[in-house]
Parts: sequence; structure tokens; C-alpha cells
Amino acid sequence: MTDITASGPAPVSRIQSDYMEQVQRKRLYGGLTLLIFVLLMVSGFVVADDRNAGGFWDGLAHLGDYPADVLSEAWEKRADLPALIVKFFPALVETLNIAAVSTLLGALAGTVLALLSTRGLARWPRLTPLFRRGMDIMRAVPEIVIALVLIFVLGGGPVPAMIAIAIHTAGALGKMFSEVAENADLKPVEGLASTGATWLQRMWLGVLPQVAPNFLSYGLLRFEINIRASAILGFVGAGGLGYELRNAMAWGPGRFDEAAAIFILLFGSIVLFDQLSSRLRNRLTDGQAGGHA
Repeated sequence: MTDITASGPAPVSRIQSDYMEQVQRKRLYGGLTLLIFVLLMVSGFVVADDRNAGGFWDGLAHLGDYPADVLSEAWEKRADLPALIVKFFPALVETLNIAAVSTLLGALAGTVLALLSTRGLARWPRLTPLFRRGMDIMRAVPEIVIALVLIFVLGGGPVPAMIAIAIHTAGALGKMFSEVAENADLKPVEGLASTGATWLQRMWLGVLPQVAPNFLSYGLLRFEINIRASAILGFVGAGGLGYELRNAMAWGPGRFDEAAAIFILLFGSIVLFDQLSSRLRNRLTDGQAGGHA
């Protein structure tokens, strides 16, 4: 006992010194990482500011000039706004159609890809990594890049935008659908397999009824995102509200009232569908929770 007590302080002090060395080393590495991050941010900002037309700091003081011009002209011509909203309403319908069709096609493709890439459900287990990497590529490439390529091949219009958004949607929803399908109960699938059901029948009757509420919830959320994406793609010639907004903004003063009307339509539609889809998603999730209870 005496030997243990005598030799006790030495290991304790050694442990304390080792611990303090590790703490200091961790702080040093953290400080160096933060310093490198700050240097990269500063150097990147300097390079971007040099390449920016007119310089960032020179243009910062005029940041609110364009919105002020749009709002002032729209206020002066506020009596024309209702007629302009009616005028551009067909463009809004076109934008919503692009978003709806691309979401539907993307959701269908994403469902198939999800079931083919889910462990325990895949039709060809060896090809699971191939389907997963395919979805990674589909959601990694921005919609605007795909749309620009398709516009070059197919010409301007809503079809390239629809295909571009559908491809990106299939990759994004396929990933989320796969994660949901991995949590599905396999007992119904095994029971159907014991009766000789095909893979398609097992998926249709054993898996989809379990995951349908989550699939619909994610699909509605993606529809909101695709409304914004379809409006943005209009700037590159894909039609819809974005195309009309680009023309109104490019014309400049004299048509700022049209830009204001388009902003009102776009903002109102996004808010409306955001609220509707949120309520539908809440009903789906509440119903699913109630069913499990």
C-alpha cells in the first residue's frame, strides 16, 4: 500500500501534463485552421472584388437603386397592375405546369431508382451502387446547366426546362425515397415472396403502401422547390414567368410596372402553394402517426 501511494502522484502528474499537451495541440490546430479559413475568405473576396464590374464596394452604395426604381414606377402606374397581373397569368400557369409535370416525372423515376437501390429490396443487388451513383450525378448537376444544354439541342421553350427539373428531381427524391424505403417492414415482402409474387408485385403491395405518405410528403416539398426552379430557368429562355420577367427587367424603365406585376404573381403563387403543401404534408404525417398509434 505504501508503494502504491508513493508512486501515485507521478502517474497523475504525467496524465495531467499529457492532457494539457493534447489540449494545447488541439487549440493550435484549431487556431491554424481558423487562420487558414480567414485567409482563404479574404483572398477569395479580394479576387472576386477585383473581377467584379465596377467593384463591390463601389456598387454597394447603389444596392437599393434598382428596387427603388421598380417600386416607384409600379406605384405611379398602380392602376395598371390588375390588368398586368391578368396579362401575365398564362405565364404563371405555364410555370406551374412545368413544375407539376417535372415533379410528377421526377417522382416516378425517383421511386423506381429508390426501390432499385435500397438494400434488401433491390431487384439486382449487385447493381445497387450503380443506381446510387446515378442518382448522385443527377442531383449534383444543377438544373440550369442541364437546361442550357437541352436548350442548345432542343431550342428554347418549356420542354427543356421540364426535362432538366425532372432529372434533378429524380436524383433528389430518389435519395430521400431510398432512405424511407430502408425503414420499411420486410415481413409483408417476405410473405408475398413466399406466395410466388414477382418483384414488382412485392414492391407494389408490400412496400409502397407503407412508404406512400412519406413519398407524397417529399413530393409536395419538391413541388415547392420546382416552382422556384421553373421561374429561374425562364431567365435562360425556358418560358414561363421567368422569361417574361427577364424581358421586363432587360427593357428597363418604362416596363418596371410589368416586372412588379410578375413579382407579385410569383411571390403570391409561391406563398400559396407553400401553405397548401404544408397543410397537406401535416395531414399526411399526422395520419401516418395516427395509423401507427
